[in-house]
Amino acid sequence: MKLRDLLLRVHLSKGIGIKGRYLAYRFLLTQPFLSKVTAKTIIQAGIIAPKYQAVFERSFNQLLTDQQLINRLVDNEQWVCICDNDYPVRLKESYLPPIIVFYRGNWQLVHKTTLAIVGSRKASPYSVHALNKLLTPICCRQLVVVSGLAKGADTLAHTRAIQQRGKTIAVIGTGLDICYPISNQKLQRYIAVNHLLISEYPNGTRGYRSHYPERNRIISGLVETILVTEAAQRSGSLITANLALQNNRNVLALPGPITSALSVGTNELIAAGAKPVLNTQDLLEEFVS
Repeated sequence: MKLRDLLLRVHLSKGIGIKGRYLAYRFLLTQPFLSKVTAKTIIQAGIIAPKYQAVFERSFNQLLTDQQLINRLVDNEQWVCICDNDYPVRLKESYLPPIIVFYRGNWQLVHKTTLAIVGSRKASPYSVHALNKLLTPICCRQLVVVSGLAKGADTLAHTRAIQQRGKTIAVIGTGLDICYPISNQKLQRYIAVNHLLISEYPNGTRGYRSHYPERNRIISGLVETILVTEAAQRSGSLITANLALQNNRNVLALPGPITSALSVGTNELIAAGAKPVLNTQDLLEEFVS
């Protein structure tokens, strides 16, 4: 069995999380005879927590022998493995990269110059005006906008990029066949056909709370630079920004009024050293080599 097929089975197994999958990938790179790998091989490497070992063993061993189960779980979606040449280098070098990514649309967008935009789900009119000013046609021709297809800033970023005839990548925390929020169903379908929709979760997977920090690590791993538009003092956007810093990415922030609760996080990022963004040129100069 090829490494990528073995890793697909690891990825689809129950009883293993994002850290365990990545450790399994690193472990399997050292194994000379992949055809002899079983669940016990991986368990004996100390990768699976004791309380999940029985669940993992049953699941993985079933996936080794049941191709119909694999076909049902993959559900005809396109996918890329971390060992493939087409897997993006930036993501591979990031914190706990996904070993499998499912996608719909133009995969080659991941190799373009990318800018992540994240912010509040309760984005104020200020975010609307700011993104309209920053994401000009010139900007959108040069940068692929990456975000998480959530309400608020994510939706604004994807929509503005599309309006300006640019390209966008949506990273979601559900299977590709599930839309959350449902209000973005039309936008998600459009991105899947005309841009790029990606997820590490197989079809049928609903969005659990833990999935969104996991999704955020992919967003920060895919891009060169991340812009935070608005963020409360403790928010998912700040978590994404911190992940970006761990990945040695550029972090930019939109300064806001000190009276706005949604600008507390961005202003604190600026105070801590993030670059304030005042115009399109501030964005573009981050990508000048």
